[in-house]
Amino acid sequence: MSPAKDTYHLGIALSGGGAKGFAHLGVLQALNERGLFPEVISGTSAGAFAGVLYADGHTPSEILEFFKKKVFREFAEFTIPHGGFFKSDGFRSFLRKNLRARTFESLKIPLHVIATDIEHGESKVFSSGSLINAVIASCSVPIIFRPVEINEHYYVDGGLFKNFPVSTIRRESHKIIGVNVSPITKAEFRSSIKYIAERSFHYMSGSNTLLDRNLCDYLIESTSLSKYSMFDLEHVEEIYQAGYDLTVDFFNDNKELLKKDFPEIVFD
Repeated sequence: MSPAKDTYHLGIALSGGGAKGFAHLGVLQALNERGLFPEVISGTSAGAFAGVLYADGHTPSEILEFFKKKVFREFAEFTIPHGGFFKSDGFRSFLRKNLRARTFESLKIPLHVIATDIEHGESKVFSSGSLINAVIASCSVPIIFRPVEINEHYYVDGGLFKNFPVSTIRRESHKIIGVNVSPITKAEFRSSIKYIAERSFHYMSGSNTLLDRNLCDYLIESTSLSKYSMFDLEHVEEIYQAGYDLTVDFFNDNKELLKKDFPEIVFD
């Protein structure tokens, strides 16, 4: 990776949202096809997961291939509750197998990963040092997954305090495209622990995105993804396509502004 710069022309912020994060890949694909390539990425949870694979040099379509025919149990191993119902060994094995980089410094694009220090109640931005544990921590939904220990601190999902990490790269980015795949939506009540856990985390994380939404130069967001559950790995291609189509519409709606800010852009 080239040395970090003081400012970047284009930064992209990717929200958390569980399986809805596959839409991030469709967004990135549409951006790339039109000549837009982020110079810095900030991601929380699913956004960190998609962001790290992209920053490692994989194309969005290549990343999608990794997940085809995958199911949740391949990424999370059930365990007797001890900080969480699931261990993250599957996530760790997946990243070790598919990531070329082992440190933030080795990535092709600078990346900021957001997690939450569960002991001290603080949001933590990881952008240097060891990579994999930081990404796993950012994805570790409380109760569902065990906290991740890093340097004698315990971290869980970054969405508790910052599910949409635009502010993290605001100062260093001339323009920011924010992708929020999990705006607050309604969902019919179901009497299940899974429903209660998902909805509780959805409202908690969604409520802290309002400030960051206002910090975007361009915001790509849709409530249409709400029909997909947090752990839905059966519809990854459908979610990817939804993100792609959303971005195509976004380009059509903002053509003149985008031309002004990004002269390199290519329209159909």
